[in-house]
Amino acid sequence: MIALAGHAAILIALGGAVALAVAGWRAFATGHPARGATRLPMALLLGGAIAAFVVLEFGLLTHDFSIEYVARNHARDTPVLFTVASAWAALEGSIVLWGLVLAGFATAVYWSLGDDDRLGVGALAVIGMVAIFFFGLMATAANPFTTLAIPPLDGVGANPLLQNHILMAVHPPMLYLGYVGMTVPFAFAIAALVAGDASRVWLQRTRRWTLVAWSFLTLGVLLGALWSYEVLGWGGYWAWDPVENASILPWLTATAFLHSAVVQRRRGMLQAWNLALVIGTFTLTLLGTFITRSGVIASVHSFTQSAVGPAILGFLLVVLVASFGLFATRAHLVVSAPRLDSLASREGAILFNNLLLTVFAVIILMGTLYPVILEAFTGDRVFVGGPWFDRSAVPISLVLLFAMGLGPLLPYRLATASLTWRRVRLPLQIALVTVAVAATAGLRSIAVLVTVGAATLVISSIGVSLHAAARQRGGRYVADLGRTVQSDPGYWGGMAAHIGVAVLAVGIAFSSAFHVRETISLDVGESAAFDGYHLTYVGPFQRVEPHRVVIGAAIEIRRDGRLLGVHEPRLNQYPNQAQAIPTPSVRMGFVEDLYLSLVRIEQGTGSVTFDAHRFPLVWMLWAGGAITVLAGGWAAVVTRRRRSLQLEEVPS
Repeated sequence: MIALAGHAAILIALGGAVALAVAGWRAFATGHPARGATRLPMALLLGGAIAAFVVLEFGLLTHDFSIEYVARNHARDTPVLFTVASAWAALEGSIVLWGLVLAGFATAVYWSLGDDDRLGVGALAVIGMVAIFFFGLMATAANPFTTLAIPPLDGVGANPLLQNHILMAVHPPMLYLGYVGMTVPFAFAIAALVAGDASRVWLQRTRRWTLVAWSFLTLGVLLGALWSYEVLGWGGYWAWDPVENASILPWLTATAFLHSAVVQRRRGMLQAWNLALVIGTFTLTLLGTFITRSGVIASVHSFTQSAVGPAILGFLLVVLVASFGLFATRAHLVVSAPRLDSLASREGAILFNNLLLTVFAVIILMGTLYPVILEAFTGDRVFVGGPWFDRSAVPISLVLLFAMGLGPLLPYRLATASLTWRRVRLPLQIALVTVAVAATAGLRSIAVLVTVGAATLVISSIGVSLHAAARQRGGRYVADLGRTVQSDPGYWGGMAAHIGVAVLAVGIAFSSAFHVRETISLDVGESAAFDGYHLTYVGPFQRVEPHRVVIGAAIEIRRDGRLLGVHEPRLNQYPNQAQAIPTPSVRMGFVEDLYLSLVRIEQGTGSVTFDAHRFPLVWMLWAGGAITVLAGGWAAVVTRRRRSLQLEEVPS
């Protein structure tokens, strides 16, 4: 009965998607009122998507093992939180959540429609087409409500990696909000291309939606890094895993679009480039979906092979050919191209920034797909590891940091040498003094010194610009700082995001350059020195929890004779997993993190082997990422509110 209800909900949503695509394009072509034409299809799409997700959750919570998905991904002893999260922990369920998020974004677009909103209803039609694919996938190759003829008494259980940390219940939905959210700007771009719309309306609406999706994607990537650090036990937060790479690719192109959109809004330039970036970002989200769900690339995140992979690959190819084919045939209608006055200008700096972000994305794409392509043609298996990506990423990242510091100081059209020097001089002096102080204090790593200098340049240039803008108002200084920021939330939100990226870069530089690792073996009661710490092995322990068996080692940590605590790196053994999952114990601090990861405990003697890591300033990575996310969200919300207020103030 539950499975039947789920099937029915998916078919209702699929019917709503088809009706939305048809009604949307009809309203787009005829100019009929947008809301009236799409009201019922929207209700069917959203209602069906919500019902399908609720039914799946109901099946999990009521232990309905007649549903194959429930039997494969849930067990009676799974904690409630992870039972709920199991709805998106495997292939079919993740696509149900994907459909729900897509329906949610479609509803948000619907509520933003004006009476004669041709561009908006065209975008809804494109979203309807995308929804047809995903709900069609649920109705066929990725059906989450397939039933078993003989249901088991208990299920296999949730993915052990899911149950190992609460972040796994939060990280995927944030990524989905980012990935699926990129459908909206893509839909507006396609509608603008079909309409031959040369106005900047599509850009204004697309930029805001991109900002929302970009903020969620940033949060998803950040939480993924934190999850890797806290759960996987290999001693790091980023491994250039193919699925990690797939998540950063659309982030890079969306970031490039958010910058070049400023140039189009101010100077009317780069419209064709912006359309290409929006289309490219959406296709990269589909590529990421294919990588995760096809099983063609080995990854800690990937689902098993299934018929879903070829279907997504086919859809990706259709989208690529159709959208870029449309772009090629309609670009002359939508492109206005004022010439760049000078490369030495704000728009020149943004173009340079775009070039770097694009090259960065291409390098990561090549490194991610090269092993797959090589194996497809030759049968040889190769692995592109972290050192290759690091060698490519570090130089580009440092140049990007300097561009972030200098670009906002340049004026539009032409930056004369005298004006540029007047604006750059003080931030540059602050950066050089900071580097000199750091070198005098004993910092010797050139890469870290360069990163500190570039990050200081970014932050000081923003501070100097804000100070100058507030002083120009001539009122009370503190109040003028607030008024200056509120006067242009889009710009200052972007600057706050730059500060977040600068802080994050410093955290990455320190934690990578000064990372210390040592493998330590101890018998019970023995101690070892590790980089200023005194580690004593208190003894092994084992405890049985409702859904797993935990085997660990109690390690007493002292520094300069002072007890800092007893930490418990452990191995979590789940019933449905042959190999135990190591879970590190991390002592987070302001100066550094001490990270202990259990390797093994000898049966009989109880002697322990564990990896000890010291990571300096990792908190800056999390703080910088959080600042970036909050800045993006703040800019999207405040900009929208200001625009709404401005519209309300327009006299009728």
